[in-house]
Parts: sequence; structure tokens; C-alpha cells
Amino acid sequence: MKLLTRKVCASLVGLLVVGPVYAQSVIEEVTVRAHKVERALMDIPAAVGVVTIEDIQTGRQQLGLDESLSRIPGVFAQNRYNFAQDLRVAIRGFGARANFGIRGLKIYVDDLPATTPDGQSGVDDIDLGSLERIEVTRGPSSAIYGASSGGVLNLYSEAGPQTPYVQARVLIGEDDQQRYQVKMGGQTGALNYMASLTDLSYDGYRANALVESTQFNSKLQYRFADGSDIRVILNAVDSPTAQDAGGITRDQADADPRQAQPRNLSSNAGEAIEQQRLGIVYSRPIGDNHQLKVRNYYVWRDFEAFLPIGTHIRFVADDGVVEFDRFVYGGAVQFDFNTELFGRLNQLSFGIEADIQKDDRQRYLNDAGVKGNLAFDQIERAEAYGVYLRNELSLSSALSLTVGLRYDDIELRVVDHFLTNDDQSSQLDFDELSPMLGLVWSLNESASVYVNYATAFETPTFTELASPARGLSESLGGFNNVRAQEAESIEIGFKGAFLEGRLYLDAALFTMDVSDEISNVENIGNRAFFENADTDRRGLEVYLQAQLTAALRLSMAYTYSDFEFDEFPSSPGNQGNNLPGLPENQLFAELRYQHGSGFYLVADALNIGKLYANNANTVTAGSSIVANIRAGFELKRGQWQVAPFLGVNNIFDESYNTNLRINGFGGRLFEPAPGINLYAGFTLNMTL
Repeated sequence: MKLLTRKVCASLVGLLVVGPVYAQSVIEEVTVRAHKVERALMDIPAAVGVVTIEDIQTGRQQLGLDESLSRIPGVFAQNRYNFAQDLRVAIRGFGARANFGIRGLKIYVDDLPATTPDGQSGVDDIDLGSLERIEVTRGPSSAIYGASSGGVLNLYSEAGPQTPYVQARVLIGEDDQQRYQVKMGGQTGALNYMASLTDLSYDGYRANALVESTQFNSKLQYRFADGSDIRVILNAVDSPTAQDAGGITRDQADADPRQAQPRNLSSNAGEAIEQQRLGIVYSRPIGDNHQLKVRNYYVWRDFEAFLPIGTHIRFVADDGVVEFDRFVYGGAVQFDFNTELFGRLNQLSFGIEADIQKDDRQRYLNDAGVKGNLAFDQIERAEAYGVYLRNELSLSSALSLTVGLRYDDIELRVVDHFLTNDDQSSQLDFDELSPMLGLVWSLNESASVYVNYATAFETPTFTELASPARGLSESLGGFNNVRAQEAESIEIGFKGAFLEGRLYLDAALFTMDVSDEISNVENIGNRAFFENADTDRRGLEVYLQAQLTAALRLSMAYTYSDFEFDEFPSSPGNQGNNLPGLPENQLFAELRYQHGSGFYLVADALNIGKLYANNANTVTAGSSIVANIRAGFELKRGQWQVAPFLGVNNIFDESYNTNLRINGFGGRLFEPAPGINLYAGFTLNMTL
């Protein structure tokens, strides 16, 4: 299989030299909503990256969002192949501490929050097959987005085209991956619509890694005669199986990277989820210069997980079956005013947001993979309220000033219903004022320099507030004394297009102080516990895109990260150490060939430097270079279009880890990734 795969790769590479050269293309001007207002990318005083539908969907395996996020500097993602733990995404270090899911970042899907009020995010409900665009704001953004905004991901679903269509997509990959999708969309009068249904089944590279998931995503948009519009977003996910292979030791990984952690097998480790999301977004112009935006959303989530622990292990984590029913709802109102101030153009945005989360959570003993007696029962409630202002003033034809200010009030409360170990009910309140200031100097129509001062704060999540009790006789509920973390950042950046738009360069240099950073300090059983530490962060991010010819495009993204513990009261020996789970150097490169006939070939590589697996910096994971290649073509006949594609991941069969379990117990830190592997498929499209 490996020899055949290498021959296929060699044949595809040879096709790069085939085909005529056309007039060179121009990199188009990009408009983003990074600050909750539509602005040209050049006019935003912050580092913002954009991923288009071409990079998200074309020829992709569509196992994880990180397949396309790697092209954004400052972003580090892990855990594509463990669906029970979900994808881990870090932006400038925010989010790296999470053993599962995403922390420290705000995620929005079609302008609806995908981050809960207590700061937890996940992407297990994102349908990659109907995703059109991703905007990534790097760095502190609490002045606009509130708590847990060390970075922001704005994801947008496709809209229906003017000509209605129906599309089927089939993908088959190694380790028995099967992915089937049916999608439709179009425009009928004032109504635009899109709906997608996707089914995934994947055995996984390692033992005990099976995932089965069905996703539905839809968006309806109706435009009224007065210029207002309303969008209705409905999506759902049903994943009855997502097994967890677990972290293994280095010796185990060397002996057999496909093996699961034995305790994961005996404990039936994995999870099952059901979730539904309904949202409404309404926009209405007020006169010629003002606008009103309103949103309202509801999320229902049922969750069950078996953690790899058993009653023979006398830890608090014996309660290794977790269940909760979650209900999240919220709304927001934003007014945009376009006026003049001191005779200069001025844009003012004012917004109010409210988000409420209620979790009915239980934990049971995990007795060799069988749910045992109840050991924990509490109601968890988070309420988050915020009010913000953003103002952009044109000081001159070349210089603009942006200021932002937001006040947030967040309440976390638990009501203990398991009273055999006393009443552990608790309540914490957080309030924060978050400012930002940014200047943009337009050098010309296609280049600008910016500088900003930005802040972020982050409350601990319910799971991070768990008390690190070591015996079943100790308290299982209540809150640990973990404070909210705060960050201050100064950044200078450049964005510019050259050579008639054929070359684009984006560079950012920043320094950041983080106080009371929520840091993973130990793992007991399979549960992580946290304390506060101060950290210093300095970094450089560079993105380059060059249209070498009309058919050939080069993209590169480089990240340098110097992140270390400044003060660590509970572990003074770790002061001066590097933050674990983050590489110092990361380089992405991609070469895309697009022939006028519809044939394309894309080769990319991601080089990740050495990173540490624990706070003490005594365990490391070596550097890796993972290269991939994918190719396909489009063939049109009347109203029909067929587009077969083929991909090869890890073409040089690199041995690397798809995830590190930070400070993992017993040296079980590593989750090996697949070696060289193939996938293939096709899309069949019919216009109506």
C-alpha cells in the first residue's frame, strides 16, 4: 500500500508542469466582520486571517477544522483523530491548557455563540461540508467579545447560489472512513436557502477510536423590500459513539502506536452526544447611515461520557461516568451609527448581550465499563451579561483611531443535590472592564500599518473549578479557588499587497502579560485540576501569499512563540519554564496548482517544532514535518457536474503525535497519529 501510495504521489507531482500559463491573477480585497462590523481587512487594527471555501472543502478529508486552520499563523491545533476529546485549538497560547475541547477562545457560527457562558467551546457540531468561510482574530478581544476572548473564530455557512442545486458527496478513506453528504441550496424570490445532511463513520487509526456521527445544518435568509433581512439557522448533531483510545506512554507508542490505553478499553472510554441549535439573526437599516442587529438563540445538548477509570482506583475520579443535560439561550442587540465627529467620518457601535447556561450534571462510578452508583449530582448555572462600545474615527484621510470598551458581569453557581458528603453549593461572581485602543495608518490603497493595545479576561469553567480532592471521603462538589485570568497585549502589524495584488504579506509582532493564567497543574485519575500562574508571551506571526503564475499559488505561514511562566506560586520550580503544549516554531507551506480545465493539485506541509508535555519541561515531543497532497478535477455536462478527488495524508510516513495530554498522569501523554494514508471520493452536482 505504501509503495502504491508513493507512486500515486509521484505521478501527481509530475502534473505540476502541465498546462498553459494565463494572465496573472490579482488577490482580491477582503472584507471581514472581525470587530462585529463589516470593514476592509486593511482597516482593522488587529491580526485577522481568512480561510475561504476553497481551502475548507475542495478535496479535503473533512475530519477536522484544523485541516484548513493550519494556514493561519498564531494558530496551533491538535487532536484531529480523537472525537471523544474534540479538537483542541490554541491562538497565541490561549486554549493550549485544555485536555479536551477549547478554552480561552470565542467561537461564533453564523453570528451565533458556540461558546457557553462559562467559557467552554467545541466544534463537534460543525458541518465542514457546508462551511464557506472562517475569520480568525488573533489576540485579546474582550473589549468586543467579552470573556474567554484570547482569540476569536467566526465561522460562516454557505448561502444558496442564484441557481438552485442538489449535491451528493461520497468519501472513502483508510481505517474504514465513510462520509456521505447530501446538500441543496438556491434562491427563490427573496428567500435564500441551504441545507446539508452528513453522515460519518470512522474506525480510527488506533484501537477504541470508532466514531459515528450524523450532522444537519441549514440556513434560511429572507430579504424584505425595506432592506432588512432575517436569517434562521437550525443545526443538529447525533453522535451515539465516539470512543477514546486514550494517552499512552512513550514506550507504548514506540512498541505499537495503534494500541489503546488498556484502562480505556476496560473502562469503555468514550462519549455520546445529541445537540440541537436554533438561532435567529435580524438586521434592519435605519435611515441611510444606521443599522439595527438583533440575535436570539437556543441550544439543547445531552451528553454522556465514560472516563478511563474504575472503582479499583481509590481516587476522586472513580466517578468516571459523566452525564449532563444542557440548555443554553441568549440574545443580543447592536446599533451601528455612521455619522460625523469634528467634521470627520465616525462609526459608533453599541451592543448589549445576555447568555444563560444551565447544566443538570451527574456522575456515577465507572465499574469496569458499567455505570455504577450515583456519586455526584448538581445543577450548574452560568449567567453572562455584557455591554460594549466600539468607535472608529477617521483622524485624517490616512489615519484612523479605534477604541473599544466593554463591561461584563458573570455569575457561576452550583446547587448540590448529592448531600451525603455535606452541601457543596457554591457561587462565584466576576465582573470586568475591558478596554482596547487601535491605530491604523494607510500607507496607500493596498497597504497599512497598525498598532493596538488590547485586553482579555477569562473565567474558569465549571470543570476547571473542580476541587482536587484525592479521596472519596473528601468533597466532590463545590469550587476550587481558581481566579479569572487577565491579559494585556501590545501589538504592531503590517498588511499589504504588492505587484498589482499578486503578493500579499501580513506580519504581526506582539508582547503580552497574562496575570493569574488558569494553568493545568495535575491530573488525578483522568481529571485535570487547575491553579493560577503568571505568564509572559512574545511572538511573531507572518503570512505570505504569492500568485506565482495564473495557475500556481504559494501560501506560507510562520509562527514564533516565546511563552513562559513568569510566576507560579504553587510550583516555583516551574518559573521560567516554557508553557507546555505549544511549539516555539511552526511553519506551514502550501503550493496550489489550478488549471483552466478544472484540474487542481495541492501540496502542503506543516513543520511543528519541539514542544513540552508538562509544566516542569522534563518531557518533550520531538519536531515533525507532516506533508499532504490532494488532487481532483471538475467535469461539467449540461446541468450535471462531477468532481472526483484523491488525497494522501502524511506522504513521508512521519511518526508524530496528533495530541499531547498536558501533565498526563503516569506518563500517559501521547496520542500517535496515522502514518501515510489515502482517501478518495467525488461530488455529484445537479443544477435545477
